[in-house]
Amino acid sequence: MSYSNQEILETLAMIQMENLDIRTVTMGIHIADCRRDSLQATLDELTKKITRYAGRHVQTCQTIEQELGIPIVNKRLSITPVALALPGFSSEEYVQIAVRLDQIAKDLGVDFVGGFSALVHKGFTNADHALIQALPEALSVTERVCASVSVASTRAGINMDAVELMGRIIRETAEKTGERFGIGAAKLVVFCNPVEDNPFMAGAFHGPSEPEVVVHVGVSGPGVVLAALKNHPDATFDEISEIIKRTAFKITRAGHLVGRIAAERLQVPFGIVDLSLAPTNAIGDSVAEILECMGLEHCGAHGTTAALALLNDAVKKGGAMATTSAGGLSGAFIPVSEDNGMIAAIEAGALSLAKLEAMTAVCSVGLDMIAVPGSTPAETLSALIADEMAIGMINKKTTAVRVIPVPGASVGDHVEFGGLLGRTPILEVSPFSSAKFMQRGGRIPAPIQSLTN
Repeated sequence: MSYSNQEILETLAMIQMENLDIRTVTMGIHIADCRRDSLQATLDELTKKITRYAGRHVQTCQTIEQELGIPIVNKRLSITPVALALPGFSSEEYVQIAVRLDQIAKDLGVDFVGGFSALVHKGFTNADHALIQALPEALSVTERVCASVSVASTRAGINMDAVELMGRIIRETAEKTGERFGIGAAKLVVFCNPVEDNPFMAGAFHGPSEPEVVVHVGVSGPGVVLAALKNHPDATFDEISEIIKRTAFKITRAGHLVGRIAAERLQVPFGIVDLSLAPTNAIGDSVAEILECMGLEHCGAHGTTAALALLNDAVKKGGAMATTSAGGLSGAFIPVSEDNGMIAAIEAGALSLAKLEAMTAVCSVGLDMIAVPGSTPAETLSALIADEMAIGMINKKTTAVRVIPVPGASVGDHVEFGGLLGRTPILEVSPFSSAKFMQRGGRIPAPIQSLTN
């Protein structure tokens, strides 16, 4: 793949003025062969294998940054879901595995390691139960470990026992990190239809069908798309779609270049480029502002879901044209705490939790970085998850929930998580109870695949 001088100059302008970055280069590593007869032997084998493959990961990415002048914000690892790859341990032992993964990440200099995960959309194994029960402690005593639990899929339906459990686990996790605004819950994602090659945290894991080791790239550029639309203030919707597609094409090409070079130098296969418009708190790096640039007074006004659908589709089309390796989630993210435009819309009274839920039907993921009052009952959190899982199940798409019940916080308060996680006002949840609904247990069956009106 060759690059013209014009493409190079355009890319430099995007980096310098429009917040284009490679959000992450994520190395995925298969760890099922690290299971040994004892915990200590398993920990030693984990350390040995991850270090063997990822020992040069950070240094290689830093060199590429310097050579190309493209910022690589995060260097990350993902591993095979731990409950699947390393069965047979107790909850206390899984906490020790999380601690070792955290230490490996620190020693290697990677920002996060994802895959402290369980896939329970069809039911629990003993290992799944033990790992899920370990999550509150594991996420409270580690800094760089991220976790996810898949509780639903279009083919399996929704495991409502798992959904009910995750409401309690999220609340307990937040309470254990209460002195840090419940930050532990910000490292925990609940999924419907998770993808196996997602490079973004906190939901990344190295899927069972992935190769032994692989490098994925997550590229982001809401500021680039926003700048392009600002140059065409009177464009029709057809023209807006074309502008976004052309812009997404250019952004994806930069990600493909970085990924190809990283894989070659690390001597591992190149996986996918995930073009997801993931906002940050930098000025102009906002998905909400893109929607407002289409003519909405505030994100959350009527028309927001339609605007987001247009954006998400155009990003996918542009990315798919730029590389045969498009994958992951690829689309628009709406993490509230990481998007200044969404924060402003909430503060203006334009954007609510109910509207965010509607938007997730057409964006790439789901309810992301949502802070709610610490007093929110566990069954309300579970019901919130159930609603989001239903959207994913019926629409055959990935949806997720990353919700933080902030201990001691009430509606109208603001919390500062820091770094890429940003800041957010506390959102109001429904005051009406879902307790009896969540007590029923069982499974919501998978949808019929015909009669899909």
